[in-house]
Amino acid sequence: MSIKPMVRNNICLNAHPAGCEQNVKNQIEYVKKNLKAVDGAPKIVLVVGCSNGYGLASRICAGFGYNAATVGLSFENEPSEKRSGTPGYYNNKAFDEEAQKAGLVSITLNGDAYSNETKAATIQAVKQAAQKAGVPAKIDLFVYSLASPVRTDPKDGVLYKSAIKPIGGSFSGKTLNVMDGTFSATNVEPATEEEILNTVKVMGGEDWELWIEALESEGLLSPQTKAVAYTYIGPESSWAIYKNGTIGKAKEDLERACRQINENFTAKGKIGGSWVSVNKALVTRSSAVIPTIPLYITCLFKVMKDMGIHEGCIEQITRLYRERLYAADGVVPVDNENRIRIDDWEMRDDVQKAVEDRMKIVTPENVFTETDIEGFKHDFLEAHGFDVANVDYNLDN
Repeated sequence: MSIKPMVRNNICLNAHPAGCEQNVKNQIEYVKKNLKAVDGAPKIVLVVGCSNGYGLASRICAGFGYNAATVGLSFENEPSEKRSGTPGYYNNKAFDEEAQKAGLVSITLNGDAYSNETKAATIQAVKQAAQKAGVPAKIDLFVYSLASPVRTDPKDGVLYKSAIKPIGGSFSGKTLNVMDGTFSATNVEPATEEEILNTVKVMGGEDWELWIEALESEGLLSPQTKAVAYTYIGPESSWAIYKNGTIGKAKEDLERACRQINENFTAKGKIGGSWVSVNKALVTRSSAVIPTIPLYITCLFKVMKDMGIHEGCIEQITRLYRERLYAADGVVPVDNENRIRIDDWEMRDDVQKAVEDRMKIVTPENVFTETDIEGFKHDFLEAHGFDVANVDYNLDN
């Protein structure tokens, strides 16, 4: 039978295999045209959280832009008789198939990235990939792009659950249903101290540090190793629910972890450097359900597309590799907090002013003309394998 998208409250509950495959192929073709091997390009790349969004783009850029051997890890559900697999399952499958066709070394693992057992299996996979590629077992680039609502701490076995909430007071705002263009008021109560702690435990930098420690103990890091994790800051209008909320606290901890990694490893010559990259707001499986964010993104897309500076995940990461991590002069440009800023176009004063003005005038009557809700909807569906060009959705899958 044919597969149609099942969307509930800005959450897509299924995925389309052929659409996911074509989406991966499209990203690969973009990278082949826009990213070329340079001196110092990575030969062995590990991506934790490799199956969607920025993580998938990071792996595609490394493999098909730099011809690197890649090891990818994510936690996905396989398809069953009753339901489809997760989008990441099909994305990983497509990546491995295309990598094999291109003669690239590619090993993909499915498991809980927070567990010691998965870390051990991944370490063995890196060694295996290096052997297949005929290069030293040293990771040149380690991308940490994990997104999970829960985490079991391997030290004490406690399960922590994150919460998207404001801190210190409730949050009220207007949110947008991207599937039908309707608005609704939202009110979110402030987080408790326990919810703040839990969110930091899940989405903060502790696990990134544990990965670095595990890889270093196995001799897989070198003075050439670069480590990068992704974050988002966004405009002041979103700070109550994002930067100053529970997610923001977790992202602060991610930056703390980055500083600690640089102190413990970079300063001692064990790795080449660790950075947090601040990326642009894009449509992801999580951004669609954060209050007010869909409205902001639809206005942002409208403005940036009109200005000719819009980027998706693959364009963002291509620019990150080409102009930041592997720039011609070998220097990684950062801001005064040692962060890489790939959100620079989004946060331009003229862009933010135009977005702010547009958000003030959007109503249910003009939402389809004053915002790029159709672009948001397309990206949202595309991330699950739907609304992808050149895919026949009437065929059985």
